[in-house]
Amino acid sequence: MNKEFPKDFLWGGALSACQAEGAYNEDGKTLTIPEVMKFNPKNDRKITKQIQINMEMINEAKNDNDIIKYPKRRGIDFYHTYKSDIALFAEMGFKVFRYSISWARVFPNGDDKTPNEKALKFYDNVIDECIKYDMKPLITISHFDMPIVLIEKFGGWYNRALIDLYLRYCEVIFNRYKGKVQYWVTFNEINMSVKAGAKTLGILNEGQPNYEEMLFQGLHHQFVAASKAKKLANEIGSKNKIGSMVAYFTTYPYTCKPTDALAMQSDDQMKNLFFLDILNKGKYPYYSKTYFEKNNIKLHIEEGDLESIRNYTADFVGMSYYNSMISSNDGEQLELTAGNVHSVFKNPHLPANEWGWQIDPVGLRYTLNHIYDRYNLPIFILENSSGFIDKLNDDFTINDPYRIEFLRKHIEQMKLAIGDGVKVIGYTMWGPIDMISSSTSEMTKRYGFIYVDQDDYGNGSMKRYKKDSFYWYKNLIKTNGEEL
Repeated sequence: MNKEFPKDFLWGGALSACQAEGAYNEDGKTLTIPEVMKFNPKNDRKITKQIQINMEMINEAKNDNDIIKYPKRRGIDFYHTYKSDIALFAEMGFKVFRYSISWARVFPNGDDKTPNEKALKFYDNVIDECIKYDMKPLITISHFDMPIVLIEKFGGWYNRALIDLYLRYCEVIFNRYKGKVQYWVTFNEINMSVKAGAKTLGILNEGQPNYEEMLFQGLHHQFVAASKAKKLANEIGSKNKIGSMVAYFTTYPYTCKPTDALAMQSDDQMKNLFFLDILNKGKYPYYSKTYFEKNNIKLHIEEGDLESIRNYTADFVGMSYYNSMISSNDGEQLELTAGNVHSVFKNPHLPANEWGWQIDPVGLRYTLNHIYDRYNLPIFILENSSGFIDKLNDDFTINDPYRIEFLRKHIEQMKLAIGDGVKVIGYTMWGPIDMISSSTSEMTKRYGFIYVDQDDYGNGSMKRYKKDSFYWYKNLIKTNGEEL
């Protein structure tokens, strides 16, 4: 087995439009869910709480142009700084740059007769800038930035009409970037929908008794849309590769009790595998049907839906990996800690970052083997990192050995997984430049190799400074993972 990283391994980084771009109301763009989410400075870092978004909250935000209390409206101004930022990524030697296109820029009214040319020109420029540096652009089509107009006009993905609107959007960008973009991801971390239905599905929780059913119906529409997007991508460009993506919630049984093992199996199925089984195997798994029956969930599935899902599955498995969790049949005895999108039970054998997210490098190797064994498809690690508090020194340097140590240990485990025989084709570290946090809307929680001089309230010069980890990652890419 190959004990080294493949020669064509795709090293790089990943950003999202809704956290980096800013320019929330420029060149025709309309509001998205992240831009109506307020920053809460009193946020409890140790527990993850989902903000309940309703129409009253949306209407309040629509009448308020503030960019301080709504940080994702300003982002890090990537809309205007993309050239210099991408140049810094190129200096590190990126082979790939993952970025997302904002649906609300391309179709500001959701159902426009023609796409917004100013938006497409901006993404032309971003993609061309990547290609200029021999950097492959990897595009996420929908990344946690549900357009408000699609909620107001259609009720989000609960409405089947969004399938055709999404495909129209896909057709525009597939044709526009034919021959330039090879790798596409249909929906970012699609399994987040059950916990964050507003920003992923545009389905608001207004107290409906069948809200969970509505979420799964919206998911069904996304599964159909993903399969039809795959078909469309194949028709437009033979080299297009379409990936699924989940945030993998790796879990272990709290004890060796069989009941804890069953709890772990159930968590893994409905938090992770359900989504990948549909997108990569092409069918609803048996255990999901049992779950639906137990929870009185009845899906409306039209003729041809299951055939489309079966015939047009994803080409690779995309995943983010941040933290693991534990499962138990008796959760009363366990302590909660924060995690990606939702709180998890604390594993007493793992350290955590300052936000309570547990750090588990070995879990990445375990997860890669688990996924590859089940799907036998190439795996692309699309997000991996951890948030830290960084200090800008008087000489404008940033010493961040903790970030280097976190990434080193995870990349070591990725290398071991490749040695196990797992086919991993790329690694786009999350947040190579600091940006607004998705979960907390703060700037203090920093991921990047590049420091952005901006605080939680938008104060600062916005200048970019290289951290110690910048040079470490540059050397890692140069040596293709040999010098960790």
